[in-house]
Amino acid sequence: MQKILVIDDDPGILRMIEFMLDGSGYQCLSFGAAKEGLASLDHMAVNLIITDIIMPEMEGIELILNARATFPNLPIIAISGGGRTNQMDVLHLAQQLGAAAVLPKPFTRADLLKTVEQVIGPPEPTQ
Repeated sequence: MQKILVIDDDPGILRMIEFMLDGSGYQCLSFGAAKEGLASLDHMAVNLIITDIIMPEMEGIELILNARATFPNLPIIAISGGGRTNQMDVLHLAQQLGAAAVLPKPFTRADLLKTVEQVIGPPEPTQ
């Protein structure tokens, strides 16, 4: 089963993404902080990172830069609702820095799954 690391400081968004992914055949591993999510990559293999951009302590842009330096082939999807800045600006910057795709909040389940499938492919069939 493909594992997706999801990082978002909003517990409601985190639960919503977990529900959307787990119910669609992906295994979701969630963290509410970028530093914790990034540290988990040292002992856990994942197929994809989905990260919010605007977060306290460590922003998603910094997470993308760190992940790219250590795991250059690990795909990343950046998500943002804009927060204190223009969402399209931060999403465009995320893509320039190595995000494979971006997704503005709010998004639908269909939007999320379409983007994930474009980046890593459909979920693997369960046996």
